[in-house]
Amino acid sequence: MSLTTSSALQVDVRGPRFAAWITTVVLVSVLAIASFAPRAAGIVLAVQTVVFLLGATVGPRRSPYGTLFAVAVAPRLSLPSETEPAEPLRFAQGVGFVFALIGTAALLAGAVTLGLVAAGFALFAALLNAAFGVCLGCRMYPLVSRLRSQTT
Repeated sequence: MSLTTSSALQVDVRGPRFAAWITTVVLVSVLAIASFAPRAAGIVLAVQTVVFLLGATVGPRRSPYGTLFAVAVAPRLSLPSETEPAEPLRFAQGVGFVFALIGTAALLAGAVTLGLVAAGFALFAALLNAAFGVCLGCRMYPLVSRLRSQTT
């Protein structure tokens, strides 16, 4: 989308990619820490779970990583040449929340393999968005929206 079609419901595409890079680093850290301290990894993943929850509830611009982008990064960049709708990004954060919540609960309960698999799925999605600009949750959003509208 061009900047001229931007509205309050649109987000600079660079913000979610910035957030995905931070998420990738956090999730790689979780996997590394889990190899020697699964409960500590569960605590780190719990923090990321809260970040996902905030992204899903308050939106990508007001989430912790979105706020960091807006305050520390965006002022140093040119105006965005491309925006994207916020609603699919919120949905994607909700999907991340579910995987991170499962991973957190599993790691804290001692089910390390399940925790690693759940964190690994979240990491795959975050890295795909960060490195290639492909948001899996955003791709799922239209399908889920259609299914929701058919059931109501």
